[in-house]
Amino acid sequence: MAIRKIARMGHPVLRQKARELSREEILAPAFKTFLNDLFETMVDYDGVGLAAPQVCESISVAIVQYPVDAEPVVVINPKITVLDDKKQGYWEGCLSIPEIRGLVYRPRKIKVDYLDLHANPQSVTVEGFGATVFQHELDHLDGVLFIDRIEYKPGASPVSFVEEYSRYHAPKEDDDVGELDD
Repeated sequence: MAIRKIARMGHPVLRQKARELSREEILAPAFKTFLNDLFETMVDYDGVGLAAPQVCESISVAIVQYPVDAEPVVVINPKITVLDDKKQGYWEGCLSIPEIRGLVYRPRKIKVDYLDLHANPQSVTVEGFGATVFQHELDHLDGVLFIDRIEYKPGASPVSFVEEYSRYHAPKEDDDVGELDD
């Protein structure tokens, strides 16, 4: 297992559409090694998720571990279906865009269809902050970064450095917006 370098905003791999994997690729020993590296990298960087393009592999796989004490979910060739398009807003961060937070509004309930580690079809339904985490990670597989989803409005401050976010924008106990760091 190895900790991989995180691609940062500006690296071309983060803007590519990731290639789907075949059954043979999913079942290959080399893929299991890659998944171990992806997981170890996510843990080392204190992320709640990590997509393959973030470690310079343009393949359609991501790991999500939210809540942080839950079992990690590996999603291969995922597809999202929106089940409730009412939007919820969370301050998101990204290991590929360090030191920046942005307020992003996304659908609050989704279903993710994907292949598991054995190339078998699975699905998971998530809502609330968990839905945001999955959407954030799966955006990486389409070459989309959270900053692309920020809605800029006059007089608003939807983008912030982490220090200023903590000082001025971090949610209080009663706030509806939360924080995401993938």
